[in-house]
Amino acid sequence: MQEIEERKPRGMYFEDFEIGKTIVTSRRTVTLTDIVNFACLSGDHNAPHIDHEFCKTQSYGEPIAHGPLVLAIAGGLQCLSGINDGTIIAMLGNDQWRMHLPVKHGDTIHVVITPIEKKQSSKGTSGIVTFDRKVKNQRGEVVHSMITTLLYRLRPQ
Repeated sequence: MQEIEERKPRGMYFEDFEIGKTIVTSRRTVTLTDIVNFACLSGDHNAPHIDHEFCKTQSYGEPIAHGPLVLAIAGGLQCLSGINDGTIIAMLGNDQWRMHLPVKHGDTIHVVITPIEKKQSSKGTSGIVTFDRKVKNQRGEVVHSMITTLLYRLRPQ
């Protein structure tokens, strides 16, 4: 019988995060397929996302990504960065989430993640990290911003 190796976390532990030390994720291009699939998944078929003729009458001129779609992609980019791999326990909250500019198909976004606060949990078995997360497009414009609070494992003794 072959023994299975124990998987070691690659992510950052609570102690690894430094206040003010920014992490920049990889990029991802938002496609029209993403927007249509999200409309189907969420049931949000509002005109700004699926009605090309309606969108031509608006300042953005074409279908735009749903806010929650951009939020989900931002979370995915943070995950793909590796910092959460095997060390995150839970998302505790998302505050002050703002949409500053529309995200259109063809826009390429990335996330700038900056720890702004840390505290060890009352039980002392985990730690809470609060991040300022800015989603930026290919022109460096902030399209979404939010304060996200996550619970991480402490480094094993």
